[in-house]
Amino acid sequence: MTSSIPATQLVGVYHGPRDIRLETRPVPRPGPDEALIRITATALCAGEAMDWYSARPGGKVLGHEAVGVVAAVGPTASGVAVGDRVFVNHHVGSLRSPQALRGHFTIDPAYRSTRLDPGAMASYARVSAAHLATDTRLVPPSIPDDVATTIEPWSCVLGGLKTCGIQPGDTVLVLGGGFMGLGFAHMAPLFGAGRVLVSDYSAWRRGKALALGASQAINAGGDVPAQVRAANGGRLADVVVAAVPAAAVFAQARSLVEAGGTIHLAAPGRPGDTWGQDAAEAYFSEVAITSKYSADHRDTFQYLRLLEAGRVDPSPAITHHFPLSQLPEAFRLLQAADESLKIVLYPPTELG
Repeated sequence: MTSSIPATQLVGVYHGPRDIRLETRPVPRPGPDEALIRITATALCAGEAMDWYSARPGGKVLGHEAVGVVAAVGPTASGVAVGDRVFVNHHVGSLRSPQALRGHFTIDPAYRSTRLDPGAMASYARVSAAHLATDTRLVPPSIPDDVATTIEPWSCVLGGLKTCGIQPGDTVLVLGGGFMGLGFAHMAPLFGAGRVLVSDYSAWRRGKALALGASQAINAGGDVPAQVRAANGGRLADVVVAAVPAAAVFAQARSLVEAGGTIHLAAPGRPGDTWGQDAAEAYFSEVAITSKYSADHRDTFQYLRLLEAGRVDPSPAITHHFPLSQLPEAFRLLQAADESLKIVLYPPTELG
């Protein structure tokens, strides 16, 4: 480690939904084939506010949406050099499992066993050789740090859109106008969508949906099927994206899709919750159900190209910026799920 890299750093740790702490921990040291990244910007994910997902004994270091600069490399590390500005995906798979060879890279058994050390809500993170070999991307200077933090989450959206089966001219309905739902609305036209509708309870989020390219925003507190039919020539949607982590929303999606359409599950339900369909209707309607967990190395490569080409612009969905020292306040804003979308934080780089 060079003398310019401190021995300790502040990290953001989840101990409970109302217990977000800043703790001092050692800066990790890269192994011979690894690298150390100085994180210049990182962002909060709505999934981190789900207690069943984030709770860990002893706490969980938050953060997996980051951009940074290579601060140190091991003697046998390859693919990056000190000073490179990079995005590193938080998980990478082996690429050789039966799941990966069938194209399902994010459910490769090794995928979730890899992670940034200690996490991205920190000043420095250790990056494994597998990360360097599989899903580390150079970030062009034209992409600001806050925009670069969208590479991981909206690559997940891109991967989801590739599974939805959108056909040219299809009407796409997104249930939930959070950051991820608005990503589906913003990028669905790249896959041929005609009308893009977004349903949400918040008038502010409905306004953001329109700013990000939705054809129409629907009040989720009203008669949603009637509003969809009114906006779509009397028909329901061809593709419904359920972007709220709730089984009730999955069930609602079933009532809003046309026969022969697709329901895409874009957020996880709580473990143990169930939802069901009429068995005969499920057969005769030919409605497909798809899902896509996380982003793989192809998704991040493709999203970064779209971002660099100016075909996607997440800027209207980046609503708040905080120093890492204000993480508890930023996390409360995330939990409120009101007038905020993507919340970006900036770690300190020197602690002495």
